[in-house]
Amino acid sequence: MRTPPNERLTSDIAETPRPRKAEPAKSCPERRCILSGKTAPRETLVRLVASPAGLVLPDAQEKAPGRGAWIGVSREELAEAQAAGKLKGALSRAFKSGELELPSTLPQMVENALTRTLLDRLGLEMRVGSLILGTQRIAEAARGGAIALLLHASDASEDGRKKLDQAWRVGREAEGSGERGLELPLDRNALSVALGRDNVVHLALADDASAARVIKPLTRLMHYLGHTFPAGTARADLRADDDLND
Repeated sequence: MRTPPNERLTSDIAETPRPRKAEPAKSCPERRCILSGKTAPRETLVRLVASPAGLVLPDAQEKAPGRGAWIGVSREELAEAQAAGKLKGALSRAFKSGELELPSTLPQMVENALTRTLLDRLGLEMRVGSLILGTQRIAEAARGGAIALLLHASDASEDGRKKLDQAWRVGREAEGSGERGLELPLDRNALSVALGRDNVVHLALADDASAARVIKPLTRLMHYLGHTFPAGTARADLRADDDLND
């Protein structure tokens, strides 16, 4: 049988499209809290490390070499565990060493380290132009859909928050959703000092990548302080893929 002009002769197998394999979903790295025994996303836990001399310190940036121990409890729970001797016992088992020194101010040291990591990240985002400051600038960018994450100082006025939240919803085409920006566990004074600007009350991140870089240390700090993301607040649901030593 002759093949009609301009018609390619192929087999039925070649004509049948092969189904594409679904790409596996990226899993969020998890770690086990040495105090509670519970496993949780790494971004909600804090890494502790021991120096060669046995001094236990927080590793807020997860960059210290060697083996680490993870805690997923709040500051209050950590202080209670340290006072009862449970923290040192758990760390001794984790590090396989009884020669450990725990500073009496360890819970405060952890908070300070987490806060500094968040503020340093905001400073870096400002230097590369991803951080937007100033109520008017944020409002204009928000209405234009050019904001990925909206943040408010803990002492920001309710009226100021509502106006920017509304502008953000308009730009995201989410009117009526009640979605609003996140309240930072830091007041305007702390933000102003860290960023070297006057009266920093509201902040915004311009893109998803910068929002993800900020949301990681923010999530960890809020979890440690016993805070949660209230219903209706929007956050970047992005996670880092890098793996670090345990």
